[in-house]
Amino acid sequence: MPGAASVDLTIPDEWASKGATVRRAADLDADGTGLGSVADGGPDVFATLNDALSEDPVVITVPRGVQLADPLVVGTHLAGAGSVGFPRLVVLVGEGAAATVIDRTTSTDDALLSVPLTELRVERGGRLDFVTIQQLGSAAWQVGSLVAEVGQEAQLNVGLIGLGGAYARLRTDCRLSGRGGTGNLLAAYFGDGDQTLDFRTFQHHDAPDTTSNLLFKGAVGGRSRSVYTGLIKVSKEGRGTNAFQTNRNVKLSDDAWAESVPNLEIETNDVRCSHASTVGPVDPEQRFYLESRGVPPTIADRLIVAGFFDEVVRQLPDDALVAEVRQRVSEKLDRVAEDLR
Repeated sequence: MPGAASVDLTIPDEWASKGATVRRAADLDADGTGLGSVADGGPDVFATLNDALSEDPVVITVPRGVQLADPLVVGTHLAGAGSVGFPRLVVLVGEGAAATVIDRTTSTDDALLSVPLTELRVERGGRLDFVTIQQLGSAAWQVGSLVAEVGQEAQLNVGLIGLGGAYARLRTDCRLSGRGGTGNLLAAYFGDGDQTLDFRTFQHHDAPDTTSNLLFKGAVGGRSRSVYTGLIKVSKEGRGTNAFQTNRNVKLSDDAWAESVPNLEIETNDVRCSHASTVGPVDPEQRFYLESRGVPPTIADRLIVAGFFDEVVRQLPDDALVAEVRQRVSEKLDRVAEDLR
């Protein structure tokens, strides 16, 4: 049953006063201006389904040179057992412009499917801070795509927060198509119970002197699972590339499982590329250090895990959002407290 998603927008006053536009389905031109401008045809069949079935897409446009300080919040809620939602969001940042967009997805605890598609484009000299927070219900599934294009001397900062869902997959394609472009990808994800959190990333370097830096951190407790697969691909035109890919995972129970598979594909020389991944329990040396200074064992483990995530969380672009994610991590720790010792 399609049509499960409802969308709410919180638009700061300065956005309208400075000429930024936020258009929904009823406001789009007949040709759906903006839709498909980045993800032409979609990276996979699920994105193609979204392209065909999305009922209430949102297109955000920030004109050339407009600098926006306050974040715009897009809230999508899905409901209805057996339903399928196709959330669609497009953010287009013009030359020399800057904006922050927060995309939040929630659902009831019904068994439902979310198939979101997000398109991001940052033109020459622009900057976009984009955060997506996935807080789906315990029985919901997600198969999502995020496709981004970064122009010359532009910067894109993406934060992915994955906390909910029975199975939640997100594929991220970041294409650096302009010389000197930068794409920073951050993620914090925390699984408990029987959750599976699945992240797939592609850092495409298609122009000279581009930079990408990926840092994904996750924790798994109970019988939950996490999967990370990533690819840095440097084309023949990508000389002078700087690309880094790091995935760290903490297992909080013997029954939890985490898999990490980073990859490199380089077609030119004169590049600096690296990848790294780790999967392991809470560091016993850090635990011993805290316990030797009088910190109770359970509190020591909570502090270590919270600190583990904070390297990512503190880089989020909004102070209220940082506080919220820290609180969500604390709530997850409450649920897996018995696994920590």
